[in-house]
Amino acid sequence: MPDRLSALDASFLYVEDHSTPMHVGGVAIFERPREGFTHERLLDLIGQRLAFLPRYRQRVLEVPGHLARPVWVDDVDFDLNYHVRRSALPQPGSDGQLFDLVARLMSRRLDPGRPLWEAYFVEGLAGDRVALVTKTHQSVVDGIGTIEIGQLILDATPQEPEPFDDTWHPRREPSRTQLILDAVAETVQRPTELVENVRSIAHDATAMAGKVTETVGDVASALKTMVNPAPSGPLNVRTSGGRMFAGVRTRLEDLRKVRAAHGGTVNDVVVAVITGALREWLLSRGSNLTATTTVRALVPMAVRDAETAEYSTPALVGNQVDAYLVDLPVGEPNAVLRLQHIGHAMADHLDSGRSVAARGLLTVGGFAPPTLHSLGARVAGSMSGRIFNVLITNSPGPQVPLYAGQAKMVEMFPVMPLVRNQALAIGVTSYHGGVYFGLNGDRKAVSDVDLLAGMIEESLEELKGAHW
Repeated sequence: MPDRLSALDASFLYVEDHSTPMHVGGVAIFERPREGFTHERLLDLIGQRLAFLPRYRQRVLEVPGHLARPVWVDDVDFDLNYHVRRSALPQPGSDGQLFDLVARLMSRRLDPGRPLWEAYFVEGLAGDRVALVTKTHQSVVDGIGTIEIGQLILDATPQEPEPFDDTWHPRREPSRTQLILDAVAETVQRPTELVENVRSIAHDATAMAGKVTETVGDVASALKTMVNPAPSGPLNVRTSGGRMFAGVRTRLEDLRKVRAAHGGTVNDVVVAVITGALREWLLSRGSNLTATTTVRALVPMAVRDAETAEYSTPALVGNQVDAYLVDLPVGEPNAVLRLQHIGHAMADHLDSGRSVAARGLLTVGGFAPPTLHSLGARVAGSMSGRIFNVLITNSPGPQVPLYAGQAKMVEMFPVMPLVRNQALAIGVTSYHGGVYFGLNGDRKAVSDVDLLAGMIEESLEELKGAHW
């Protein structure tokens, strides 16, 4: 049987256009070791690991006449050098120059005729650092058979890439006739398959409502969110093709101190910090905020399978991500009260018994945040942009250093995609004592994303200094 894309994966391809590329990204920054960390060494490292990720050497092939969803086929012309590219900043490269490069890279769609991922080895950063910028399409990372490539190449100890013989031999691409025959056979066995495929292509309201219901997990919740759209404002505008990116560095210890002083969870503190920053950003734009003004955030959260007793890799990274819509109290001037409001709003998730604590997520093999951010992006991409204003994903990482080959990773910034009519997406990752915010904004609507990034730092300082 053909390896056919799921209805959800196919929908990510159907709705993609020049203004909303459907890929997730990451920016990992490394210290260059004495032994060196070159583009060639990265090629060797990724080449060694590709055997564990067959999807990264496969491309999407359309079925003639859209009789069925596309299929995954081996790329007979696979070229690792095409996917792992080399770039450089004018030395000494600054963070601002790196983030400008990230914005340009993320605004470009992946080539649909090739495997849907790219990695950029960026040299020239100040302090003898290098960066790895990755892009992976949402249809690729399902958390079950395929994880994000950033998770696969990082190890707990330095590893010396070993020479390897690439014994991979691509399977022959199915003919046009075979694709049609397979599609007809599946339609005979499952007549609803053709209707489902047509809906996915059309991306009509019925199909969207079904995806919302499936993602939120409750029909009543889905109907409520469809009837009650998100508040209007500058975060919901027609998305352009350009992007702006900014990163923020904070310390995990500071967030833990706020939690200890005012209660809640570290995730509550992260969301409260973002809420405070959004409040100041809206005020800087002249928005008229009242005590009841809110911004609705889509906050995907990792969950356990209800039948799985322990925190295990299959239970945590198996497409088990639920969507939570949280109304952020940007109209509330008191930072502590904002945190309390968010804590109450998130309590339902904790009370469900399915929430995954940070220590549970850390049992997932490798560096899980890239995969978990990708799953969060899948949730957002499957929902209507009319029901939320901003996407916020937060994934804890290990508090010990990780390595790509011999190079120590020192920072990691997620780059979350924008869905249609969305102007801002924020990813957060904790790693080795730091908490890193990645802000991806529409170039026209949020051209001042660096200003918002600075307000995140100010919002945290406000919470740290707050007293009852």
